[in-house]
Amino acid sequence: MSWIVERFVTLQGWLFQSAVLPSLYALGLMDFAEPAFDATEFVLLGLVQIAAVYLLLRPLELWRPAEHWQDRSAVRSDVLYTFLNRVGLVPIAVYAVLTPLVDALDAQLRAAGYIPRGLEDLVPVLAQSPLAAFCVYLLVLDLADYWRHRLQHRLRPWWALHVLHHSQRQMTFWNDDRNHLLDELIAGFWFAGVAFLIGVPPEQFVAAVMLTRFVESLSHANVRFGFGALGERLLVGPRFHRTHHALGVGHEGARYGCNFATLLPLWDMVFGTANFAHRGTATGVRDQLEGRDYGESFLAQQWLGLKRLVGRA
Repeated sequence: MSWIVERFVTLQGWLFQSAVLPSLYALGLMDFAEPAFDATEFVLLGLVQIAAVYLLLRPLELWRPAEHWQDRSAVRSDVLYTFLNRVGLVPIAVYAVLTPLVDALDAQLRAAGYIPRGLEDLVPVLAQSPLAAFCVYLLVLDLADYWRHRLQHRLRPWWALHVLHHSQRQMTFWNDDRNHLLDELIAGFWFAGVAFLIGVPPEQFVAAVMLTRFVESLSHANVRFGFGALGERLLVGPRFHRTHHALGVGHEGARYGCNFATLLPLWDMVFGTANFAHRGTATGVRDQLEGRDYGESFLAQQWLGLKRLVGRA
């Protein structure tokens, strides 16, 4: 593992020195050298994620697909979303906006005599075991993500944006990042904000993001298998999450859907939103059957999302 980290750091440094830094100098933007170095890390990590997900999950989709399609053109925009969200716009925007806000808030709190305390301060034993601390951080972040997802379905304005994610009728591992950009930014701030409040160290935050994103890609994969009766209750898998996207099931009812968890079905089981019985494969939103248009291209999907937000679509 240390060998991989060393090679990654070497590659990041080489790319920054040979391409990013000269570009900043030529543009007169050397004041942004430090955040640009961090952005280089984001880009490389995103590329690693995409490559790993494709190499691991695409063969599974070819081997045992849940659905067969002759025309996969609807998936193309999802590929664009994936590159935007994991390599480009969204992570850099969240970092660029949130970092100075967090630094300013931290400085204000310390100036007022309050030193922010993380989970390791409240539970000192966690400081003795990075692995135990990581597991606790992951548990808290996953619980926060569960309730963020519940609100996305429950609050009409938020659902107007989030419904884009559910409008994909050809669900694949690329579908994970198919989100309205405004929705993606809100979710990014939510996740990062909770991480700040509980004091997640930067390196553990990166690990939590990468693990969460891989499981999300797996859970959206077009594959026809689950983890078994026990496994389905331990980790969110393709069958469990496909039910969340299923027509007439995943976004309706008294709780506005089911199977909201990102990593652990535990939260759905605790809060009464788990559905282990449904075995349907068709995904999408019911009003699509009545002809409602959610757009085919990236720009159309983004524009229609804004129109839905203000009640014009």
